Amino acid sequence: MIKTDRLTKRYGSIPAVEDVSFEVAPGEVLGFLGPNGAGKTTTMRMLAGFVAPTSGNASICGHDVGSAPIAARACLGYLPEGAPSYGEMSVRGFLGFIADLRGLAGARRRARLDHVFGRLQLEPVLEQTIETLSKGFRRRVGLAQAIVHDPAVLILDEPTDGLDPNQKHEVRSLISEMSRDKIVVISTHILEEVAAVCTRAVIIARGRIVADQTPQQLAARSRYHNAVSFRLADEDDAARMRAALEALPGIAAVEYATRERRLTVLPRDGVSLLAPVQALAAHSGMELGELHLEAGRLDDVFRTITA
Repeated sequence: MIKTDRLTKRYGSIPAVEDVSFEVAPGEVLGFLGPNGAGKTTTMRMLAGFVAPTSGNASICGHDVGSAPIAARACLGYLPEGAPSYGEMSVRGFLGFIADLRGLAGARRRARLDHVFGRLQLEPVLEQTIETLSKGFRRRVGLAQAIVHDPAVLILDEPTDGLDPNQKHEVRSLISEMSRDKIVVISTHILEEVAAVCTRAVIIARGRIVADQTPQQLAARSRYHNAVSFRLADEDDAARMRAALEALPGIAAVEYATRERRLTVLPRDGVSLLAPVQALAAHSGMELGELHLEAGRLDDVFRTITA
């Protein structure tokens, strides 16, 4: 388990993180979210033992990060922001060096290195120096060093930064696969990352936790939860349909995107509007296209919570 208890970091009189407490159990993929400067990376660095907290404490698999740092780090794989490495080393040499640092030897060392080479598709660049790699390959090398010793806990700071859509899909698949028997914490500001792989999301703003829920629960807090959107076959029907919708009970607002000829009907208090909208369209003789019921929008909730 990962556990933090009132974790706090101040730089002089400036608070970077204040009273952050949470627990993460095996099998969970925790998305740690927040705007730039919210305290995400500082929290990750304190968990990994790279930054000492001003007060509070953190533990990894029962080992206190402050008083038992070696035992805590032995359980941990950490991908820092930017995936720093030694640019003059080859990929093979760097990952072999990390394996040695992690105490891997013999057949297990060979097996783990072969696993990360293959799983992160590094074979084509094993003999290249890291400084010659693309940003995407550098990120993959960073992920490889984080998992080479098969740790129980993974802390990944912006794991898909710089990757193309195919590479992002591969990394997300890897995270989902590893989460079956590991704790995974992903620090990110990419909301699609949370929806794609996380089972839980903690949002931090101005150094404090402001939300801790599943992605589905967070989406349900959006004003777009249970919103109904559709396209009109006839653009001339837009004004008439919008006026009729605004007269219905339970409607908070009606938005119209002119370019797409799309109306979005926002409910009041998340009530279900699908049946009334369909009934109104049928009664008015209007043809609706691409009818869609929204679960909610994480970006809407994120802006509301962190603004």
